[in-house]
Amino acid sequence: MFNVLQILTAILIAVAMAMALAHTLEFPGKMRLTKEVYFAMQPIYYPGFTIGGGIGEFGGLIATIILLFFTPFRSAEFWLTLVALLGLVGMQAVYWFLTHPVNQFWLEGENLSGFSAGFFSFAANRQGQQNETRPVDWTDLRNQWEYSHVARAGFALVSLVAIIIAISVSSQKT
Repeated sequence: MFNVLQILTAILIAVAMAMALAHTLEFPGKMRLTKEVYFAMQPIYYPGFTIGGGIGEFGGLIATIILLFFTPFRSAEFWLTLVALLGLVGMQAVYWFLTHPVNQFWLEGENLSGFSAGFFSFAANRQGQQNETRPVDWTDLRNQWEYSHVARAGFALVSLVAIIIAISVSSQKT
């Protein structure tokens, strides 16, 4: 059963990384887009990336916590699994502090329903709203969104590599 949990965890982390990596691979092309094309393109990510990211990131986070609980304390596998968990926590931190506020701006005026409507309205803030002293610059929001996904892909890569090495170390012991 432990091996099944290890493999499930690796798959979920790989799904989380796939979502962030896909955004990262689009980075060079998207940085060349005009404001109009960029704004028209942003809503295409929903709901697909929301579903994939939710399954991979939330599922990966929960599976990694459970796996860490069942991994022998202070073993190499424990520390590697902890690194994987910290990478996933890093992904979440970047998402909630940098990506999510900009997602709310991109989706302003979109007709979202069900889970998406609740998710993207969660922790609503004033990111992207006009300010009397400094109006919002769309390139600042674009850069924050794009670079946050590069950072998230980096955290995901660390998590995936750590969990794969943990599984490898664990399988060598059996």
